[in-house]
Amino acid sequence: MASATEDPVLERYFKGHKAAITSLDLSPNGKQLATASWDTFLMLWNFKPHARAYRYVGHKDVVTSVQFSPHGNLLASASRDRTVRLWIPDKRGKFSEFKAHTAPVRSVDFSADGQFLATASEDKSIKVWSMYRQRFLYSLYRHTHWVRCAKFSPDGRLIVSCSEDKTIKIWDTTNKQCVNNFSDSVGFANFVDFNPSGTCIASAGSDQTVKVWDVRVNKLLQHYQVHSGGVNCISFHPSGNYLVTASSDGTLKILDLLEGRLIYTLQGHTGPVFTVSFSKGGELFASGGADTQVLLWRTNFDELHCKGLNKRNLKRLHFDSPPHLLDIYPRTPHPHEEKVETVEINPKLEVIDLQISTPPVVDILSFDSTTTVSILEQRLTLTEDKLKDCLENQQKLFSAVQQKS
Repeated sequence: MASATEDPVLERYFKGHKAAITSLDLSPNGKQLATASWDTFLMLWNFKPHARAYRYVGHKDVVTSVQFSPHGNLLASASRDRTVRLWIPDKRGKFSEFKAHTAPVRSVDFSADGQFLATASEDKSIKVWSMYRQRFLYSLYRHTHWVRCAKFSPDGRLIVSCSEDKTIKIWDTTNKQCVNNFSDSVGFANFVDFNPSGTCIASAGSDQTVKVWDVRVNKLLQHYQVHSGGVNCISFHPSGNYLVTASSDGTLKILDLLEGRLIYTLQGHTGPVFTVSFSKGGELFASGGADTQVLLWRTNFDELHCKGLNKRNLKRLHFDSPPHLLDIYPRTPHPHEEKVETVEINPKLEVIDLQISTPPVVDILSFDSTTTVSILEQRLTLTEDKLKDCLENQQKLFSAVQQKS
């Protein structure tokens, strides 16, 4: 059991969206948070006290996914309007729009070097884009139903995807082929991702389960049944030792992957929790859901241990080193059920006492060329009307002065 000093603490919350939060990501420098919502807006929150939040207006339907580029100079967003957008995360909010999918886009993910972007769509495909040229490169087709999520491995050599066809597929980015396939007879995965060392994947299941697979030996390592609702999202701690989960049962849970057990249940949200993400350093994680709130949590899991692991993981991004068992190898594969000794943290009463809740929001508007032209025309018409009014008033004043004289 972790000590009390490691217990996650609800640090602050952000409220500005008008509908459910679908996705979020913390910036690489840990100073900003990007959120996506059913309200069609993308929002950028700054952690400085009293700092403004920016609301990016442009998507025409639900924004389903958002992610910072590895250097933090771009924001990628996916939407049910079938487009992917790249935003510059500042007050100007300039953007590029990608159109290649023929159905709603469910997820976006940058490669670790920032050179590529993977997008997953309800058109049953995964598409890969070049960020340098900002153009479409290739598609991956093998799923037979909506693709809900696609993620690069840390070294960029693989992509993992999950679909409502109840399969999780591993793709080789060099030959563009599906090289592995995990299937499930019960539910489908809502979300899937690689652990920091790239040796394992974890899936968030609609059947209320969390599963961890070893991609080197194609074996299920761990199987958690700790939620009472579908699991919507997961996020690995940078050390690879912990996994945080978000569920429709209204809770977040933190799993200790080394010991293979649930250690914390967090109950800060009211209603389903749809998204959760650790910061790049692991000292923060954020969550969002149907209650339109974004909660920011602080913890110090493996603070010293994490730094050493990060260095070793970065080395493995560049060298053909043999597989490491550094991540989450239990002695034997076994299912895990909720245990009574887990710690429950319920800060709902504390939320109302937090100082920062609704920072001032600045709308950043983006328009296509036709919209821009129509707005300019409206402004010109208004200007002409004002000039006419001014001339009429001047003529009336001149007439009045003449009558008096």
